[in-house]
Amino acid sequence: MIAQASFPRSGPERPFWKHPWLIAALILLSGLPLLLPEIPPLTDLPGHMGRYHVQMELPHSATLARYYTFDWSLIGNLGVDLLIVPLSHIFGNELASKSIILSIPVLTAVGLLWVAHEVHGEIPPTAFFALPFAFNFPFAFGFVNFALSMGLGLLAFALWLRLARLGRLKLRAALFVPLSIVIWVTHTFGWGTLGVMAFSAELVRQWDMRRGFFRAGWTAGLHCLSLAPPILLMLLWRSGEHVTGQTADWFNWTLKWRWVEMALRDRWYYFDVGALVVVALLLVIAVFHRRLTYSRNLLASAIFLSLVYILLPRIVFGSNYADMRLVPYVMAVATLAVRFRQGASRRLATLLAVMGLSFFGARTIGSTISFALFDKEYDRNLAALDHLPHDARLVSFVGTTCVKPWAMSRLEHLPGIALVRRNAFSNDQWSMPGAQLLQATYPDGVGFRRDPSQQVVSRRCRFEQWRTMNEALAQFPRRAFDYVWLINPPPYDPALTRGLQPIWRNGSSVLYRVADRTPPGASPKEGQ
Repeated sequence: MIAQASFPRSGPERPFWKHPWLIAALILLSGLPLLLPEIPPLTDLPGHMGRYHVQMELPHSATLARYYTFDWSLIGNLGVDLLIVPLSHIFGNELASKSIILSIPVLTAVGLLWVAHEVHGEIPPTAFFALPFAFNFPFAFGFVNFALSMGLGLLAFALWLRLARLGRLKLRAALFVPLSIVIWVTHTFGWGTLGVMAFSAELVRQWDMRRGFFRAGWTAGLHCLSLAPPILLMLLWRSGEHVTGQTADWFNWTLKWRWVEMALRDRWYYFDVGALVVVALLLVIAVFHRRLTYSRNLLASAIFLSLVYILLPRIVFGSNYADMRLVPYVMAVATLAVRFRQGASRRLATLLAVMGLSFFGARTIGSTISFALFDKEYDRNLAALDHLPHDARLVSFVGTTCVKPWAMSRLEHLPGIALVRRNAFSNDQWSMPGAQLLQATYPDGVGFRRDPSQQVVSRRCRFEQWRTMNEALAQFPRRAFDYVWLINPPPYDPALTRGLQPIWRNGSSVLYRVADRTPPGASPKEGQ
């Protein structure tokens, strides 16, 4: 059901915040923070780019065949992996990856605004407060298939609402069978989120048709059967004997509250949390203000998604931070639900438009500066690759901490770029049968051939597998590797670098060539 506020006919016929050029500018500006960085500084993305390189080059590279296997299969986590295939042939891995990643916040912004328009009959100025959620913490973490599926899910939800509004229910049922499969293949989370929002919206629509609650729920479920085919794909995917990955850590209330706090986490704590406070104030004011209210349609979606968030564990099928990923989208949908009551003043709408645009502008400028600083750190460390030969046997160690600062380094998977630019072995790749198509199989690199062997700390961390920097230097098999790349490492015993020749250094980061294969503390003949 569409509810549209009517403003007094004074001043311009069309308020400035409804101008199509302004809406188009906001959509384009949603991608601004990603224009400058050569490699989008998202924590996991360099590792993903390394996998893209392997999937494209493995059939033609005897070097990569020594280290990895890659077997295509139908899983619910293939969004960018599939898009990169045609685009990398045209633009190369790096530009193709950047183009796809840049499109994600833009698609998300389009989806948010389209949903708002379908529900309210226009784009209310309150919707501008939802746009910064396109640059959220899960996206900054580098969950790119997930983020792409959520952007596509929002677009599909807007189409679902539109076809219902037009009474094209048979067409909707026909279209959403293939659309649901496409979104599931991109990432299962986007498909699941779409299902929750579609059901809640249809439930409200059926209720508005004067049907009782149970009948409305039953009918809404029948309408959502067009979204069900991926269930069969899910069963096929998760039923194989090779599939691994646990589901665990339910109802961790401490972490669930922290995920809420981190919804817009980027670099500056007070800037990021302050933005959440602004959104929270808008949501609270809408409850009590006599000229503001909520769309029952989107409020229902926000409530249903909140329940899913509460019920989701932290780890699903071995994939970490499952519940955390949903938080920004719950907040964005709740924000989109805010609308004007009938008879709201143009002055109030103008005030909220100015505030919403200022909020979006401040977050966009902040993200642009932050990403530029991360990009500078990427460039500083990636200069080491100019001194690394092609096909190198490289082991990398990236410094991290037990308790990560608010501004995460985003360097944990930077070694993946050595794969992209030098066809070198990288020990940062994920290996999880059934969840990842790539497996690191380098026999000589046992213990140092996959994630998280690249992450090192100054002291052991509780509940983590990370080695200390000293342990990594002492234990890595020198026969298996010719180069050692330390990226912002924690302090370590210099004696452990005996036999390692520095060939590049910048600050604490250093690239070593293994000149002597004798392990530290062993007699020279042991390394022969």
